[in-house]
Amino acid sequence: MPRRNKGPRLHWRAGRGVWEIRDAGDLRISTGFGRGQEAEAEAALEVYLASKRLKSGPVPPEELTVGQVLALYADEKAVGFAAPDRVGYAIDALAGFWGNDAVSEVKASRCREYVTWRGVSASTVRRELGVLQAALRHCARESYLTAAPEVWRPQESPPVDRWLTRQEVAWLLRAARQLRKDGRHLADFILCGVYTGSRKATILGLQIDQPSVTGGYIDTRQGVLYRRPADKRETKKRQRPARLPAKYLAHVQRQARRGRRFVVQDDAGNRVGDIRKGWVRAVELAAELAAKKEIELDLTQITGGARKPITPHVLKHTSITWALQRGAEIWDAAGLFSTSAETIERVYGHHSPKHQESAVRALNRK
Repeated sequence: MPRRNKGPRLHWRAGRGVWEIRDAGDLRISTGFGRGQEAEAEAALEVYLASKRLKSGPVPPEELTVGQVLALYADEKAVGFAAPDRVGYAIDALAGFWGNDAVSEVKASRCREYVTWRGVSASTVRRELGVLQAALRHCARESYLTAAPEVWRPQESPPVDRWLTRQEVAWLLRAARQLRKDGRHLADFILCGVYTGSRKATILGLQIDQPSVTGGYIDTRQGVLYRRPADKRETKKRQRPARLPAKYLAHVQRQARRGRRFVVQDDAGNRVGDIRKGWVRAVELAAELAAKKEIELDLTQITGGARKPITPHVLKHTSITWALQRGAEIWDAAGLFSTSAETIERVYGHHSPKHQESAVRALNRK
């Protein structure tokens, strides 16, 4: 017997310490309010209920709140996305600031206040404000609003042009292999990142010779990496199949013969879900080991104008950069690394020996 729909209601989500709105279809929307803020949470619920009652329109921006706009977008559009969680996080953050503000308050000055209030990277704020813009346009298209104001967003941060040299990778691997027993799996993570250019979440979800609905897998017989889970819809992250370099394929085949199930697993044979602590320690240890040999190793990068330790994403940068330096065509690199050709050209193109080749050749002519 199907469960009876209880209708929109408040629910205390203990794991996140926040009141959230629950509705039919397992819809969950954070109110942004915690213990002691029950009145505010109730007000957020009223906003949500009002948005559900909004059947006729359109209305001018002064008569609809941002909270209502976000609720409508979540209910009618975002739940159908391939990766609704990412949109949900953005809506949670936006609702905590804009709340009961009228849509007419969405101005550049107020958006700049949001940037300060959030206190996170420019790229994260841009993505969240992009969700707000999409929600406003959705409500205008669906005749809830007479017009959708333009949302100001901070400039996009310049791409991080940090990649590892072969010496840096060697020291990082040496450090990973010297970690305590429960951290040595980091070496497998690093090898996969350098040879496949995959993202952290993709690497940690990879199985060997076993398709899965929770992660991708490596087919050691065909030599193909399937980044995406078996039944997952494609998102902007693409996660498309890729051929494996022979050297790395041979490494994984040896692991498969030993009964290995996951690309990154602990000594008990369990999949590793997080490598954050091991990564931080390996970066520190690599510099310490190099220093003992009187080698200066600077495993940092410039992010947001500040110098910080490298992150696992540097492995993707490294893999793409090495491929282009060795003469890979941009179109082939785009397919292999599941990254758009435009991004390859814009971020990594200057590493290719063919970069601007025709222009230089023209200038060299007599």
